[in-house]
Amino acid sequence: MRLAGDDWRKFFDAYERDAFRLETLPAYGVPEEDEEFRVWRETGRLDVSEDDPWLTRVRHFRRTGRTIGRVHVITRPLSDYLRFEFAFYPHSCEAGEDVRILDVTNRPDPVAGAQDFWLFDDARVVLMNYAEDGAQTSRELLDGIDPGPFVEVKRQALAHSVPFPEYHIE
Repeated sequence: MRLAGDDWRKFFDAYERDAFRLETLPAYGVPEEDEEFRVWRETGRLDVSEDDPWLTRVRHFRRTGRTIGRVHVITRPLSDYLRFEFAFYPHSCEAGEDVRILDVTNRPDPVAGAQDFWLFDDARVVLMNYAEDGAQTSRELLDGIDPGPFVEVKRQALAHSVPFPEYHIE
């Protein structure tokens, strides 16, 4: 089942304990970020307001006793988009998101071949589908599947990654 718009937001916000995101791409095409990304590329400045919609949601999840986190699999050198995301990650961490980095530049990738996904409560999986340029094409709820392989990818990603505040680009 494809999830979009309000259906995606309602589904996402209904998780009970834990939301986990695996990110594997060096760049994402997010139209809502285009202007902010352009300004950041031109000035190196990223102005993040306290009422940023994502940060507001993360704080709400944490206040209601839920965890939320992600592991971003990267290789160096970082793309401009990754450097832009790295400028935002401290704000997300401060809001309560567990952002982690899995740098596979000079080592085997323990989650090689895994596609971007969200895993909710270790039970519900939403595949994130993207075009080659990083533009999202769809979100697909995988109903009636065994979430075990995704839980294992999550376990591997967490075991081999470091918290963003501890990650240092060599």
